[in-house]
Amino acid sequence: MRSVSDMETEILYADPEGFDEAVNAAVKLLESGEVVALPTETVYGLGANALDESAVAKVFDAKQRPSFDPLIVHIAKREQIREICELSPELDEVVQKLMHAFWPGPFTMVLPKKSIIPDIVTSGEPTVAVRMSAHPVMRAVCKQVGKPIAAPSANRFGRISPTSANAVEKELGGKIPMIVDGGACNDGVESTIVRVELGEKRPELHLLRAGPVVKEDLQKYGKVIRPKKARNVAEAPGQLDSHYAPATPLYIFDKPEDFKPEPGLRYALLSYRGASRDGYIDLYDWDVVEELSPGSGKLTEAAVRLFFVMRQLDESGVDAIVAETVAETGIGVAINDRLRRASVPQEPA
Repeated sequence: MRSVSDMETEILYADPEGFDEAVNAAVKLLESGEVVALPTETVYGLGANALDESAVAKVFDAKQRPSFDPLIVHIAKREQIREICELSPELDEVVQKLMHAFWPGPFTMVLPKKSIIPDIVTSGEPTVAVRMSAHPVMRAVCKQVGKPIAAPSANRFGRISPTSANAVEKELGGKIPMIVDGGACNDGVESTIVRVELGEKRPELHLLRAGPVVKEDLQKYGKVIRPKKARNVAEAPGQLDSHYAPATPLYIFDKPEDFKPEPGLRYALLSYRGASRDGYIDLYDWDVVEELSPGSGKLTEAAVRLFFVMRQLDESGVDAIVAETVAETGIGVAINDRLRRASVPQEPA
């Protein structure tokens, strides 16, 4: 397998004039067993032919991702799900309803896999995580390749997910051959992941990762079950206790007065809306302040800006970041989940 020693990383712009050229170049690389960074509506993914074990191994190699963390598989059309998933007639009926409700879009289903999917993709699990992206670049690439594309986030393992091509270049430049620049991602946090099972009375939708498709959206289609706690092993991406983390220590607190700054250190505040009523903005003379939704406090805007703002603070030169949580409702559940996984367990000394 090729090592992740430095190579030249080409960036192609998928603007209206360069769209076809960028897609065709990405497809050519994927068909040759290479990896390519591609935009989705959530974050940028590092794609490889999901049926090619050697190509998938390059994804793990470039990301320095442990083999126990499975990948999401992207498909171009709903019918492809039967090619990679083992669906009973009863389960297929539930899956069809969920696909028509949420695909294409930021929604991933974990389902029993067929043997066509290599174990390296699923980390040996008997299930596979599948979604169909709404982003025109990812959809076009999947369609032309004609095979499922395994694509975790295009960043080093455990680090901040990239929502722009520039962020991908900072993370993986020199380690992958190509980045397709499709602009900034619209949703900003990774897809919702649900394990779909048949229950006694209603389908059971196990919410493995919160995302843009929220609990209230899912309740129409089954009983939504949230896991009691994060796991140290994963049956789907994004489940590990520590993930999405900046290099700079990030702290969250149960209440503002728990923050005890250490003299001589520089602190940044990752604020929800920069409002005094949230308890942090007036608590300390912050060296840097970045707001997720300045003034307005809109959770959808906060979700879009989360990883971008987190990356800005990580690069600001401060010693520590303190983050405000948001309301635990709608997509706020996903925002708080990412903040919790990005944070260190202990408060500053």
